[in-house]
Amino acid sequence: MAELSTPSPASPAPLDGGRGDELEKFTLRGARQILQLLQDLITHRGLITAHTGGGHSFMTAVLKVDEERGRVVLDPSPDPQANRRALAAPRLTCVTQLDGIRIQFPLVGLGEGQDKGRPALFAPLPAEMLRLQRREFYRLQVPLAHELSCLLKAEDLARKPVEVSARVIDIGAGGVAVVVPAGAAEFVIGGTLPACRLALPDGEPIELDLEVRNLNRQTQRNGTEQLRVGLRFAALPRAADTRIQRYIFKTERALNAKARGGL
Repeated sequence: MAELSTPSPASPAPLDGGRGDELEKFTLRGARQILQLLQDLITHRGLITAHTGGGHSFMTAVLKVDEERGRVVLDPSPDPQANRRALAAPRLTCVTQLDGIRIQFPLVGLGEGQDKGRPALFAPLPAEMLRLQRREFYRLQVPLAHELSCLLKAEDLARKPVEVSARVIDIGAGGVAVVVPAGAAEFVIGGTLPACRLALPDGEPIELDLEVRNLNRQTQRNGTEQLRVGLRFAALPRAADTRIQRYIFKTERALNAKARGGL
């Protein structure tokens, strides 16, 4: 497998394709632009969440851009079942972030083979790539060292009340994404989780209602499965928005300073 940078904890779900008009101005279709953006993903060793449909995904990375053959080379999953799902899927939706900017692109016609003697996945170069910079879509990838958590009040498979401590992997002005062990609770898209508690570093936990927006079962690079739950802030108490924005700003500033060698 490819040598990668430290994995980002965030594994974003793909944006709804029904928002085509809204996202059109952020879509790249020029061959030079697409090749450059793919090369940037290689240079930054960015991890990509590849969605195969049916709520399944796996972690991968762009290993090579073969311009002569018009194809992109991807790192396969260590889980053979995840690779079989990818090869059988009519479309692979790849999602990642690069310098805080969301990148999303589709791949079709996936195949498998060898690259320099190692297993690899191959696909024709994408016809388009989404490069999204709008602030309302921005999500801060929470550093693992921050150990941000959210206590979710949900139901188990027997519909009995259960509290689940979930790790927050990204946060934005409109909501959070968390990961929980597969089977920890029963989540329903559109359902509301009342009186949850979001723990930020500065002060007491924020009690808030959360709406389930998307669910994604993910196979990690070590083969284990977890559930990514995308949640919208349904009801924020007064001043909570300010605290969340302050946390995002302070964390961004610290990460930028570290990247410049200032820390």
